[in-house]
Amino acid sequence: MDLFFSSREELYKRIRPALSTKREELRRVGFPYIREIDIWNYLVENKWREKTSLMLSDVVSDILHMDCNILDQYVKEKLEKETRVDRFQELELI
Repeated sequence: MDLFFSSREELYKRIRPALSTKREELRRVGFPYIREIDIWNYLVENKWREKTSLMLSDVVSDILHMDCNILDQYVKEKLEKETRVDRFQELELI
């Protein structure tokens, strides 16, 4: 049985149980700050970027077998690049 997805969002919804399982594993081994969307973004940007025909079983396997430390490094690099600005100008003083 072949499954086709019309969008990445549809695929994301379909594999959400695998993402949740991996997130729980990451939480248990000491990475509670990594979210499902971090796992998804890492794979889209790095593992699946050049792929055109992925089997659902391969996608789930990639999720469940990815290296926790590599994902941790990816998330930390993303957080370092995030722009953090003060919001002092937006406060109304009484």
